[in-house]
Amino acid sequence: MIPTGTQIVLHGHGLSAIVTEVGATLRELSWQGRPLVAGFGRHDLPHAYQGAVLAPWPNRLAGGRYRWGEDLYQLPLTEPERLNALHGLVCFAPWQVVDHDAASVTLTHRLWPQRGYPFLLDLQARYELADPGLTFTLTAVNAGDAPAPYGASFHPYLIAGGGRVDDWTVQVPAASYLTVDPDRLLPVGTAPVGPAGYDFRSPTSLRGIEVDHAFTDLTFDDAGTVALRLVGPGGRGVGLRWDSGAPWVQLCIPDENNPTMTRQALAVEPMTCPPDAFNSGVDLVILPPGGEHTFRLTIGPIDPALTTASSTS
Repeated sequence: MIPTGTQIVLHGHGLSAIVTEVGATLRELSWQGRPLVAGFGRHDLPHAYQGAVLAPWPNRLAGGRYRWGEDLYQLPLTEPERLNALHGLVCFAPWQVVDHDAASVTLTHRLWPQRGYPFLLDLQARYELADPGLTFTLTAVNAGDAPAPYGASFHPYLIAGGGRVDDWTVQVPAASYLTVDPDRLLPVGTAPVGPAGYDFRSPTSLRGIEVDHAFTDLTFDDAGTVALRLVGPGGRGVGLRWDSGAPWVQLCIPDENNPTMTRQALAVEPMTCPPDAFNSGVDLVILPPGGEHTFRLTIGPIDPALTTASSTS
């Protein structure tokens, strides 16, 4: 038995990827045989949400409870140790392949109304290999007759060539981060990155740094995109670029609570809204009936041998 269903294999432009039927999850991604993400085995489950599609909310929802209009809704607590609802409703749902060729696949999922989220959404996830890397596009359409709260993210664990996290540098143009309470990791407020030691606006060693926070006040370029660079020994690494539809990004270095991945990867999760946005309303997307939301990102290799055109740098 393969617990994540059919495995869709993609090849092209020096890249190889495997996407799963369950969750429309990115299980593997490599470039010329070098892994760019930490995935999971064919017969395993993504125990740490490796490569997961997160919708209709990313990150944590306090108590799984929120008010929408005059009604109070309760969702299952999928992070029971912290009493939170975590990472949406589609990570372990079946998706349908609607288009597939050697270098791309498109999957869809209809999220039916349920007790804690009584809204009807049509979701589409597309993976496409090209010269810059793997481009992931997530589109949501409100197929119901009432406005729906919405947020989304994607959850890859990036690997920068050889070594471990402590051998790598990271660069991402974020000026603020979200402080959280230590027990439930729920938002407290935003703060400048400098005093906390989280200023990654220039290449910064990750040696000894512990982080599991959302970052914002991102600097987007003239094309409306922002880039993160994770570079290891010899200048090889991985880049992730995303558009302004995701003004937040969660960075997390797995610790001893995740022993199979402890300090071996950096989770980088571009988010359309911060944690607990269903309650705070911060950057929450409100989809009217028939309304559509799309965000896009690209993961690709960084290598001294690459030309600018074939790198996400």
